[in-house]
Amino acid sequence: MSNKINEFRRPPGPGAPVALGIDAETLKALTELRDQYGNMVCVEKPSGRLAYFINDAHEVRRILLRRHSKYRKGPGFERVKMLLGNGLIVSDDDVWRRSRTMIQPAFSRQNVHQLVDAMSQCAISLTDRWQAFAESGKTPNINVETSDFALQLILLTIFGDDYEERILAQGENPFSFLAEDSTRDLGVVMKVRQLRNFMLEIIADRRNADQSEVYDFLSMYIQATDKQGQPFNDKELLDELMTLIVAGFETSANTLAWVWYLLSGHDDVEQRLLDEIAECMPDPGSVSAENAARMTYTQQVLEEALRLYPPVWLFTRRACELDELDEFDVPPGADIYLSPYLLHRTEAYWPNPDEFDPDRFELSDKPKKDRPYFPFSLGPRRCLGEYFSFLEMKIHLALLLPKFRMMRCSDEEPELELAINLRSRDDIYLKPILRNP
Repeated sequence: MSNKINEFRRPPGPGAPVALGIDAETLKALTELRDQYGNMVCVEKPSGRLAYFINDAHEVRRILLRRHSKYRKGPGFERVKMLLGNGLIVSDDDVWRRSRTMIQPAFSRQNVHQLVDAMSQCAISLTDRWQAFAESGKTPNINVETSDFALQLILLTIFGDDYEERILAQGENPFSFLAEDSTRDLGVVMKVRQLRNFMLEIIADRRNADQSEVYDFLSMYIQATDKQGQPFNDKELLDELMTLIVAGFETSANTLAWVWYLLSGHDDVEQRLLDEIAECMPDPGSVSAENAARMTYTQQVLEEALRLYPPVWLFTRRACELDELDEFDVPPGADIYLSPYLLHRTEAYWPNPDEFDPDRFELSDKPKKDRPYFPFSLGPRRCLGEYFSFLEMKIHLALLLPKFRMMRCSDEEPELELAINLRSRDDIYLKPILRNP
Protein backbone atom coordinates (compact mmCIF):
# COMPACT_ATOMS: atom_id res chain seq x y z
CA MET A 1 0.00 0.00 0.00
CA SER A 2 1.14 3.57 -0.55
CA ASN A 3 2.62 5.59 2.28
CA LYS A 4 -0.38 7.91 2.15
CA ILE A 5 -2.76 5.01 2.78
CA ASN A 6 -0.55 3.71 5.58
CA GLU A 7 -0.97 7.03 7.43
CA PHE A 8 -4.59 6.09 8.21
CA ARG A 9 -5.58 4.16 11.30
CA ARG A 10 -6.80 0.85 9.95
CA PRO A 11 -8.54 -2.18 11.47
CA PRO A 12 -6.55 -5.41 11.63
CA GLY A 13 -6.35 -7.62 8.57
CA PRO A 14 -4.17 -9.94 6.50
CA GLY A 15 -0.96 -8.85 4.81
CA ALA A 16 -1.73 -10.56 1.51
CA PRO A 17 -4.34 -9.20 -0.94
CA VAL A 18 -7.85 -10.67 -0.79
CA ALA A 19 -10.15 -10.94 -3.80
CA LEU A 20 -13.72 -9.84 -3.06
CA GLY A 21 -16.70 -9.99 -5.38
CA ILE A 22 -20.32 -11.03 -4.99
CA ASP A 23 -20.07 -14.82 -4.96
CA ALA A 24 -19.65 -17.88 -2.76
CA GLU A 25 -15.88 -17.37 -2.53
CA THR A 26 -16.47 -13.89 -1.13
CA LEU A 27 -18.79 -15.23 1.59
CA LYS A 28 -16.15 -17.77 2.55
CA ALA A 29 -13.44 -15.08 2.60
CA LEU A 30 -15.52 -12.67 4.69
CA THR A 31 -16.45 -15.41 7.16
CA GLU A 32 -12.79 -16.36 7.60
CA LEU A 33 -11.78 -12.70 7.98
CA ARG A 34 -14.44 -12.15 10.65
CA ASP A 35 -13.45 -15.30 12.53
CA GLN A 36 -9.75 -14.42 12.46
CA TYR A 37 -9.72 -10.62 12.86
CA GLY A 38 -13.11 -9.67 14.35
CA ASN A 39 -15.99 -7.50 13.16
CA MET A 40 -13.83 -4.71 11.67
CA VAL A 41 -11.35 -5.92 9.07
CA CYS A 42 -9.13 -4.12 6.56
CA VAL A 43 -7.82 -5.80 3.41
CA GLU A 44 -6.09 -4.77 0.22
CA LYS A 45 -7.75 -6.07 -2.93
CA PRO A 46 -5.61 -7.39 -5.84
CA SER A 47 -6.19 -4.04 -7.59
CA GLY A 48 -4.47 -2.27 -4.70
CA ARG A 49 -7.71 -0.64 -3.53
CA LEU A 50 -8.33 -0.62 0.23
CA ALA A 51 -11.45 -2.44 1.46
CA TYR A 52 -13.12 -2.70 4.87
CA PHE A 53 -15.44 -5.51 5.94
CA ILE A 54 -17.74 -4.17 8.67
CA ASN A 55 -19.73 -6.67 10.74
CA ASP A 56 -20.14 -4.46 13.80
CA ALA A 57 -23.82 -3.59 14.31
CA HIS A 58 -23.18 -0.07 15.60
CA GLU A 59 -20.83 0.82 12.74
CA VAL A 60 -23.13 -0.67 10.09
CA ARG A 61 -25.97 1.51 11.34
CA ARG A 62 -23.69 4.54 11.41
CA ILE A 63 -22.61 4.01 7.77
CA LEU A 64 -26.14 3.43 6.45
CA LEU A 65 -27.97 5.94 8.65
CA ARG A 66 -25.93 8.84 10.02
CA ARG A 67 -22.95 8.85 7.62
CA HIS A 68 -24.70 7.81 4.42
CA SER A 69 -23.76 11.07 2.66
CA LYS A 70 -20.09 10.11 2.87
CA TYR A 71 -20.61 7.00 0.74
CA ARG A 72 -21.71 6.11 -2.79
CA LYS A 73 -22.67 2.80 -4.34
CA GLY A 74 -19.73 0.40 -4.25
CA PRO A 75 -18.36 -2.30 -6.55
CA GLY A 76 -20.57 -5.00 -8.01
CA PHE A 77 -23.31 -2.79 -9.42
CA GLU A 78 -21.95 -2.75 -12.97
CA ARG A 79 -24.04 -5.73 -14.06
CA VAL A 80 -27.09 -4.33 -12.28
CA LYS A 81 -26.68 -1.05 -14.14
CA MET A 82 -26.44 -2.88 -17.47
CA LEU A 83 -29.72 -4.59 -16.66
CA LEU A 84 -31.70 -1.80 -15.00
CA GLY A 85 -30.14 1.39 -16.28
CA ASN A 86 -29.66 4.27 -13.85
CA GLY A 87 -32.70 3.54 -11.70
CA LEU A 88 -33.15 4.02 -7.98
CA ILE A 89 -31.04 1.01 -6.97
CA VAL A 90 -27.85 2.10 -8.74
CA SER A 91 -28.09 5.89 -9.03
CA ASP A 92 -26.32 8.31 -6.67
CA ASP A 93 -26.32 11.94 -5.57
CA ASP A 94 -28.78 14.36 -7.24
CA VAL A 95 -30.16 11.76 -9.67
CA TRP A 96 -30.98 9.40 -6.82
CA ARG A 97 -32.44 12.14 -4.59
CA ARG A 98 -34.69 13.42 -7.39
CA SER A 99 -35.96 9.94 -8.29
CA ARG A 100 -36.51 8.94 -4.67
CA THR A 101 -38.54 12.08 -3.98
CA MET A 102 -40.67 11.55 -7.09
CA ILE A 103 -41.32 7.85 -6.52
CA GLN A 104 -41.87 7.79 -2.76
CA PRO A 105 -45.55 8.92 -2.81
CA ALA A 106 -46.49 5.88 -4.92
CA PHE A 107 -45.47 3.64 -2.01
CA SER A 108 -47.42 5.39 0.73
CA ARG A 109 -49.57 2.97 2.71
CA GLN A 110 -52.71 4.65 1.43
CA ASN A 111 -51.66 4.03 -2.18
CA VAL A 112 -50.41 0.49 -1.57
CA HIS A 113 -53.74 -0.38 0.04
CA GLN A 114 -55.41 0.27 -3.29
CA LEU A 115 -53.53 -2.76 -4.64
CA VAL A 116 -54.88 -5.31 -2.16
CA ASP A 117 -57.41 -6.69 -4.67
CA ALA A 118 -54.62 -7.35 -7.16
CA MET A 119 -52.64 -9.17 -4.46
CA SER A 120 -55.66 -11.36 -3.69
CA GLN A 121 -56.31 -12.02 -7.36
CA CYS A 122 -52.76 -13.24 -7.95
CA ALA A 123 -52.77 -15.48 -4.87
CA ILE A 124 -56.14 -17.02 -5.72
CA SER A 125 -54.93 -17.71 -9.27
CA LEU A 126 -52.53 -20.28 -7.82
CA THR A 127 -55.28 -22.26 -6.10
CA ASP A 128 -56.50 -24.30 -9.08
CA ARG A 129 -52.96 -25.10 -10.21
CA TRP A 130 -51.85 -26.21 -6.75
CA GLN A 131 -55.02 -28.28 -6.33
CA ALA A 132 -54.25 -30.04 -9.60
CA PHE A 133 -50.71 -30.74 -8.36
CA ALA A 134 -52.10 -32.11 -5.09
CA GLU A 135 -54.71 -34.33 -6.75
CA SER A 136 -52.22 -35.73 -9.26
CA GLY A 137 -49.45 -36.22 -6.71
CA LYS A 138 -47.08 -34.05 -8.73
CA THR A 139 -44.35 -32.05 -7.06
CA PRO A 140 -44.06 -28.46 -8.29
CA ASN A 141 -40.95 -26.32 -8.30
CA ILE A 142 -41.77 -23.87 -5.49
CA ASN A 143 -39.25 -21.33 -6.81
CA VAL A 144 -41.12 -21.22 -10.11
CA GLU A 145 -44.48 -21.00 -8.35
CA THR A 146 -43.55 -18.07 -6.13
CA SER A 147 -41.73 -16.33 -8.99
CA ASP A 148 -44.78 -16.63 -11.24
CA PHE A 149 -46.99 -15.23 -8.48
CA ALA A 150 -44.70 -12.30 -7.68
CA LEU A 151 -44.00 -11.43 -11.34
CA GLN A 152 -47.71 -11.51 -12.21
CA LEU A 153 -48.43 -9.23 -9.27
CA ILE A 154 -45.75 -6.64 -9.97
CA LEU A 155 -46.75 -6.46 -13.65
CA LEU A 156 -50.43 -6.15 -12.77
CA THR A 157 -49.77 -3.39 -10.23
CA ILE A 158 -47.52 -1.50 -12.64
CA PHE A 159 -49.55 -1.76 -15.84
CA GLY A 160 -53.12 -2.27 -14.59
CA ASP A 161 -55.49 -3.04 -17.48
CA ASP A 162 -52.56 -2.95 -19.91
CA TYR A 163 -51.28 -6.16 -18.30
CA GLU A 164 -54.01 -8.25 -19.90
CA GLU A 165 -54.80 -6.02 -22.88
CA ARG A 166 -51.23 -5.38 -24.04
CA ILE A 167 -48.85 -7.77 -22.28
CA LEU A 168 -50.76 -11.05 -22.17
CA ALA A 169 -52.17 -10.27 -25.61
CA GLN A 170 -48.70 -11.14 -26.92
CA GLY A 171 -49.63 -14.81 -26.42
CA GLU A 172 -46.65 -15.58 -24.17
CA ASN A 173 -45.80 -13.13 -21.43
CA PRO A 174 -42.69 -11.31 -22.78
CA PHE A 175 -41.52 -10.71 -19.20
CA SER A 176 -41.63 -14.39 -18.19
CA PHE A 177 -37.90 -14.95 -18.80
CA LEU A 178 -37.18 -12.77 -15.75
CA ALA A 179 -38.72 -15.46 -13.54
CA GLU A 180 -37.28 -18.36 -15.52
CA ASP A 181 -33.64 -17.22 -15.76
CA SER A 182 -31.93 -15.93 -12.62
CA THR A 183 -28.44 -15.58 -14.14
CA ARG A 184 -28.79 -11.91 -15.13
CA ASP A 185 -26.10 -12.46 -17.76
CA LEU A 186 -25.65 -10.59 -21.05
CA GLY A 187 -28.35 -12.70 -22.68
CA VAL A 188 -30.86 -11.50 -20.12
CA VAL A 189 -29.62 -7.92 -20.54
CA MET A 190 -30.32 -8.11 -24.28
CA LYS A 191 -33.84 -9.44 -23.68
CA VAL A 192 -34.47 -6.59 -21.25
CA ARG A 193 -33.41 -4.06 -23.89
CA GLN A 194 -35.96 -5.54 -26.27
CA LEU A 195 -38.61 -5.19 -23.56
CA ARG A 196 -37.83 -1.51 -23.23
CA ASN A 197 -39.03 -0.85 -26.78
CA PHE A 198 -42.29 -2.65 -26.03
CA MET A 199 -42.73 -0.68 -22.80
CA LEU A 200 -42.10 2.60 -24.63
CA GLU A 201 -45.20 1.93 -26.73
CA ILE A 202 -47.32 1.51 -23.59
CA ILE A 203 -45.78 4.63 -22.04
CA ALA A 204 -46.47 6.72 -25.14
CA ASP A 205 -50.13 5.68 -25.15
CA ARG A 206 -50.42 6.38 -21.43
CA ARG A 207 -48.89 9.84 -21.76
CA ASN A 208 -51.56 10.70 -24.32
CA ALA A 209 -54.42 9.40 -22.17
CA ASP A 210 -56.18 10.81 -19.11
CA GLN A 211 -54.45 9.38 -16.03
CA SER A 212 -56.81 10.88 -13.46
CA GLU A 213 -59.10 7.82 -13.35
CA VAL A 214 -56.28 5.25 -13.44
CA TYR A 215 -54.39 3.87 -10.48
CA ASP A 216 -51.34 1.75 -10.97
CA PHE A 217 -47.62 2.36 -10.54
CA LEU A 218 -47.19 3.43 -14.15
CA SER A 219 -49.81 6.16 -13.82
CA MET A 220 -48.24 7.32 -10.54
CA TYR A 221 -44.76 7.44 -12.09
CA ILE A 222 -45.99 9.32 -15.17
CA GLN A 223 -47.71 11.94 -13.02
CA ALA A 224 -44.76 12.36 -10.63
CA THR A 225 -42.81 15.62 -10.88
CA ASP A 226 -39.68 16.97 -9.24
CA LYS A 227 -39.34 20.26 -7.32
CA GLN A 228 -39.11 22.14 -10.62
CA GLY A 229 -42.31 20.53 -11.85
CA GLN A 230 -40.48 18.30 -14.35
CA PRO A 231 -41.67 14.71 -14.93
CA PHE A 232 -39.52 11.69 -15.75
CA ASN A 233 -38.42 11.61 -19.38
CA ASP A 234 -38.85 8.32 -21.24
CA LYS A 235 -35.39 6.95 -20.43
CA GLU A 236 -35.71 7.82 -16.76
CA LEU A 237 -39.16 6.29 -16.62
CA LEU A 238 -37.96 3.09 -18.30
CA ASP A 239 -35.04 2.79 -15.87
CA GLU A 240 -37.32 3.18 -12.86
CA LEU A 241 -39.93 0.76 -14.21
CA MET A 242 -37.36 -1.94 -14.94
CA THR A 243 -35.93 -1.44 -11.46
CA LEU A 244 -39.40 -1.83 -9.97
CA ILE A 245 -40.17 -4.94 -12.04
CA VAL A 246 -36.96 -6.83 -11.29
CA ALA A 247 -36.44 -5.76 -7.68
CA GLY A 248 -40.16 -5.78 -6.97
CA PHE A 249 -40.76 -9.41 -7.80
CA GLU A 250 -37.44 -11.06 -6.91
CA THR A 251 -37.46 -10.09 -3.24
CA SER A 252 -40.95 -11.43 -2.56
CA ALA A 253 -40.55 -14.48 -4.80
CA ASN A 254 -37.35 -15.64 -3.10
CA THR A 255 -38.63 -14.91 0.40
CA LEU A 256 -41.88 -16.80 -0.17
CA ALA A 257 -39.97 -19.80 -1.52
CA TRP A 258 -37.89 -19.87 1.66
CA VAL A 259 -41.00 -19.40 3.84
CA TRP A 260 -42.79 -22.38 2.27
CA TYR A 261 -39.62 -24.45 2.69
CA LEU A 262 -39.23 -23.44 6.34
CA LEU A 263 -42.89 -24.07 7.17
CA SER A 264 -42.68 -27.55 5.64
CA GLY A 265 -40.21 -28.46 8.40
CA HIS A 266 -41.82 -26.63 11.34
CA ASP A 267 -45.33 -27.88 12.10
CA ASP A 268 -45.60 -25.79 15.27
CA VAL A 269 -44.92 -22.54 13.40
CA GLU A 270 -47.31 -23.54 10.65
CA GLN A 271 -50.12 -24.22 13.14
CA ARG A 272 -49.66 -20.86 14.85
CA LEU A 273 -49.87 -19.21 11.42
CA LEU A 274 -53.05 -21.12 10.60
CA ASP A 275 -54.63 -20.07 13.90
CA GLU A 276 -53.79 -16.42 13.24
CA ILE A 277 -55.09 -16.56 9.67
CA ALA A 278 -58.35 -18.13 10.87
CA GLU A 279 -58.79 -15.24 13.27
CA CYS A 280 -57.64 -12.34 11.10
CA MET A 281 -58.35 -13.34 7.50
CA PRO A 282 -60.51 -16.50 7.38
CA ASP A 283 -61.61 -16.24 3.73
CA PRO A 284 -61.04 -14.19 0.57
CA GLY A 285 -63.83 -11.85 1.53
CA SER A 286 -61.96 -10.83 4.67
CA VAL A 287 -58.76 -9.84 2.89
CA SER A 288 -57.88 -6.26 3.71
CA ALA A 289 -54.87 -4.20 4.70
CA GLU A 290 -56.43 -3.68 8.15
CA ASN A 291 -56.74 -7.42 8.75
CA ALA A 292 -53.24 -8.01 7.41
CA ALA A 293 -51.93 -5.50 9.98
CA ARG A 294 -53.36 -7.73 12.73
CA MET A 295 -51.30 -10.70 11.52
CA THR A 296 -48.40 -10.05 13.87
CA TYR A 297 -47.13 -13.63 14.05
CA THR A 298 -47.14 -13.86 10.25
CA GLN A 299 -44.99 -10.71 10.27
CA GLN A 300 -42.59 -12.44 12.67
CA VAL A 301 -42.36 -15.49 10.40
CA LEU A 302 -41.58 -13.32 7.39
CA GLU A 303 -39.00 -11.28 9.29
CA GLU A 304 -37.28 -14.43 10.54
CA ALA A 305 -37.15 -15.87 7.02
CA LEU A 306 -35.60 -12.60 5.85
CA ARG A 307 -33.09 -12.77 8.68
CA LEU A 308 -31.93 -16.21 7.59
CA TYR A 309 -32.15 -15.51 3.86
CA PRO A 310 -31.87 -11.76 3.17
CA PRO A 311 -32.60 -11.10 -0.54
CA VAL A 312 -29.45 -8.98 -0.91
CA TRP A 313 -26.81 -10.81 1.09
CA LEU A 314 -24.04 -8.28 0.48
CA PHE A 315 -24.12 -4.46 0.26
CA THR A 316 -21.16 -2.44 -0.97
CA ARG A 317 -20.34 1.21 -0.58
CA ARG A 318 -17.39 3.38 -1.61
CA ALA A 319 -16.18 6.21 0.62
CA CYS A 320 -16.26 9.55 -1.20
CA GLU A 321 -14.66 11.49 1.66
CA LEU A 322 -12.72 10.78 4.83
CA ASP A 323 -14.77 9.13 7.58
CA GLU A 324 -14.07 7.70 11.02
CA LEU A 325 -15.47 4.45 12.40
CA ASP A 326 -14.74 3.64 16.02
CA GLU A 327 -10.99 4.34 16.35
CA PHE A 328 -10.30 3.70 12.66
CA ASP A 329 -10.15 5.98 9.61
CA VAL A 330 -11.91 5.30 6.32
CA PRO A 331 -9.94 7.00 3.54
CA PRO A 332 -11.68 8.31 0.40
CA GLY A 333 -11.95 5.61 -2.24
CA ALA A 334 -12.06 2.70 0.22
CA ASP A 335 -14.62 0.01 -0.53
CA ILE A 336 -16.97 -1.04 2.27
CA TYR A 337 -18.50 -4.52 2.46
CA LEU A 338 -21.59 -5.06 4.65
CA SER A 339 -23.28 -8.45 4.76
CA PRO A 340 -26.80 -8.83 6.18
CA TYR A 341 -26.38 -12.59 5.80
CA LEU A 342 -23.32 -12.70 8.06
CA LEU A 343 -24.53 -10.08 10.52
CA HIS A 344 -27.89 -11.85 10.84
CA ARG A 345 -26.04 -15.08 11.66
CA THR A 346 -23.51 -13.67 14.14
CA GLU A 347 -24.04 -15.37 17.49
CA ALA A 348 -23.17 -12.30 19.55
CA TYR A 349 -26.26 -10.60 18.16
CA TRP A 350 -28.56 -13.56 17.48
CA PRO A 351 -28.35 -16.57 19.85
CA ASN A 352 -28.53 -19.88 17.96
CA PRO A 353 -28.37 -17.87 14.74
CA ASP A 354 -28.94 -20.75 12.30
CA GLU A 355 -32.22 -21.83 13.91
CA PHE A 356 -35.59 -20.75 12.50
CA ASP A 357 -37.32 -19.05 15.43
CA PRO A 358 -39.98 -16.41 14.63
CA ASP A 359 -40.33 -15.60 18.34
CA ARG A 360 -37.11 -13.60 18.01
CA PHE A 361 -39.27 -10.87 16.49
CA GLU A 362 -41.97 -10.85 19.12
CA LEU A 363 -42.77 -7.26 20.05
CA SER A 364 -40.75 -6.16 23.05
CA ASP A 365 -39.20 -3.14 24.66
CA LYS A 366 -35.75 -4.13 23.41
CA PRO A 367 -34.43 -1.35 21.14
CA LYS A 368 -34.11 -2.37 17.48
CA LYS A 369 -30.58 -0.97 17.39
CA ASP A 370 -29.58 -3.83 19.72
CA ARG A 371 -30.94 -6.31 17.16
CA PRO A 372 -29.01 -5.68 13.93
CA TYR A 373 -31.31 -6.41 11.03
CA PHE A 374 -31.26 -4.88 7.57
CA PRO A 375 -32.67 -7.17 4.83
CA PHE A 376 -34.08 -4.06 3.10
CA SER A 377 -31.04 -1.89 3.93
CA LEU A 378 -31.28 1.06 6.33
CA GLY A 379 -31.46 4.82 6.19
CA PRO A 380 -32.38 6.90 3.13
CA ARG A 381 -31.66 3.96 0.81
CA ARG A 382 -33.99 1.61 2.64
CA CYS A 383 -36.21 -0.16 0.11
CA LEU A 384 -39.34 1.85 -0.73
CA GLY A 385 -41.24 -1.35 -1.50
CA GLU A 386 -40.79 -2.93 1.95
CA TYR A 387 -44.39 -2.40 3.09
CA PHE A 388 -45.75 -3.50 -0.29
CA SER A 389 -43.69 -6.70 -0.08
CA PHE A 390 -44.81 -7.61 3.44
CA LEU A 391 -48.45 -6.98 2.55
CA GLU A 392 -48.38 -9.13 -0.59
CA MET A 393 -46.63 -11.97 1.26
CA LYS A 394 -49.17 -11.89 4.10
CA ILE A 395 -52.06 -12.05 1.65
CA HIS A 396 -50.37 -14.85 -0.29
CA LEU A 397 -49.99 -16.96 2.87
CA ALA A 398 -53.45 -16.07 4.20
CA LEU A 399 -55.16 -17.34 1.05
CA LEU A 400 -53.01 -20.40 0.31
CA LEU A 401 -51.75 -21.82 3.61
CA PRO A 402 -55.24 -22.82 4.90
CA LYS A 403 -55.77 -24.82 1.70
CA PHE A 404 -52.37 -26.46 1.25
CA ARG A 405 -49.70 -28.05 3.41
CA MET A 406 -46.30 -28.41 1.77
CA MET A 407 -44.26 -31.59 2.20
CA ARG A 408 -40.51 -31.75 1.64
CA CYS A 409 -39.14 -34.17 -0.92
CA SER A 410 -35.66 -34.26 0.58
CA ASP A 411 -34.08 -33.96 4.02
CA GLU A 412 -31.10 -32.08 2.58
CA GLU A 413 -31.01 -28.34 3.27
CA PRO A 414 -30.82 -26.33 0.03
CA GLU A 415 -27.42 -24.95 -0.87
CA LEU A 416 -27.18 -21.22 -1.49
CA GLU A 417 -26.62 -19.38 -4.75
CA LEU A 418 -24.69 -16.26 -3.77
CA ALA A 419 -25.01 -13.79 -6.60
CA ILE A 420 -26.59 -10.32 -6.60
CA ASN A 421 -29.64 -11.90 -4.98
CA LEU A 422 -29.61 -14.76 -2.49
CA ARG A 423 -31.40 -17.80 -3.90
CA SER A 424 -31.28 -21.55 -3.44
CA ARG A 425 -28.59 -23.04 -5.69
CA ASP A 426 -30.96 -25.79 -6.80
CA ASP A 427 -34.69 -25.27 -7.10
CA ILE A 428 -36.82 -26.33 -4.14
CA TYR A 429 -39.51 -28.92 -4.82
CA LEU A 430 -42.38 -29.24 -2.34
CA LYS A 431 -45.46 -31.44 -2.66
CA PRO A 432 -48.78 -29.67 -1.91
CA ILE A 433 -51.23 -31.64 0.23
CA LEU A 434 -54.87 -30.56 0.36
CA ARG A 435 -55.94 -29.86 3.93
CA ASN A 436 -59.60 -30.54 3.18
CA PRO A 437 -59.75 -32.86 0.15
